[in-house]
Amino acid sequence: MTETLAIQEREPNNREAATPRGAARSRVYEIDPLSDLRWDGLLRRNPHASVFQSYAWLDALRRTYGYEPVAFTTSAPNEDLDNAIVFCRVESWLTGKRLVSLPFSDYCELLVDDAGKLRRLVGALESKAFEQKWRYIELRPLDSTESFESATVLSRSTQEYTYHRLDLTPDLDNLFRNFHKDSTQRKVRRAEREGLEYREGAGELLDEFYDLLSITRQRHRVPPQPRNWYHNLITCFGNALKIRMAFKDGHAVAGMLTLQYKNVMTYKYGGSDPRFNKFGSMHLLFWKAFQEAKNSGLTAFDFGRTDAAQAGLITFKGRWGSKQSRLIYSRYVLPGNSPAFLDPAVGSWKTQLAKRAFAHMPARALKLAGRVLYKHIG
Repeated sequence: MTETLAIQEREPNNREAATPRGAARSRVYEIDPLSDLRWDGLLRRNPHASVFQSYAWLDALRRTYGYEPVAFTTSAPNEDLDNAIVFCRVESWLTGKRLVSLPFSDYCELLVDDAGKLRRLVGALESKAFEQKWRYIELRPLDSTESFESATVLSRSTQEYTYHRLDLTPDLDNLFRNFHKDSTQRKVRRAEREGLEYREGAGELLDEFYDLLSITRQRHRVPPQPRNWYHNLITCFGNALKIRMAFKDGHAVAGMLTLQYKNVMTYKYGGSDPRFNKFGSMHLLFWKAFQEAKNSGLTAFDFGRTDAAQAGLITFKGRWGSKQSRLIYSRYVLPGNSPAFLDPAVGSWKTQLAKRAFAHMPARALKLAGRVLYKHIG
């Protein structure tokens, strides 16, 4: 279904003047990327499109959390789709209503190259937000949101993360030589000497992977996302998803989940048993992933985002020779709205109290908390 939105006239703020209602160039259209047959073509053509805008990721969000994806575009239904900003509507009695681009995604670029079209899209989004009383509009682009900011009347707040990406174009020998000699090369070699068993697959490894992920999330004082989320990712991505596991004497000691899209392999989730970290189990899994990506002709490995406070993880990712950059999430807040309880981007006392409670929960209770809460914090 395609819904047509008309831009309301507003005063300046460098906004393109609205044309009379019904004029083709003033129209903004609201589409469902899961049913619009043009969506996949736009992603294939646009170099900024990522795995997080793919049909598979959007479908997994819908299946698990009930989030309905929606994209705004200036392309009419009878035209090729040449631009879009995609969101999910998140509606929660606990944390309110908002548009997020996109929930649980490390980043999500604006697929709009034309400044005039972007201004029209911003105007439509503002009108929609006021009309439907959204708390805020959240964007997670890798690039700056300066163009968006210059076109909106909404106030902005930000949250900063760190982002790492590894260039896979050098050969494997050169890649290995670029790893940190003491902490990374040495750990990979030790994992090989220790005789760690490596397995890869998907659904057949999910239970062991989820147990390790839950251990790690508890260490970080947050619940794991529900197991059903990972099951749906496996269903939706098919062969583009892989779980990699390391075993020591038959015991699962480390696991990671990667997604492949276009020319990029993305590390999305991982977990380990800290008692076995000295054997280099996670290092082995990353090295195996790089080798497979190279053999598949991929050109980049995406380490994803890291919280700015996680200095150890930032160092770990950087020692693979990856390029580090800043990742800024921007929230465009409607007047009169305040932070919500359990909002992960807000360092409120309520959020800190919840984290302390999570740290002391038994594993079963923590998993239950994840099943209950994650729908509300997307």
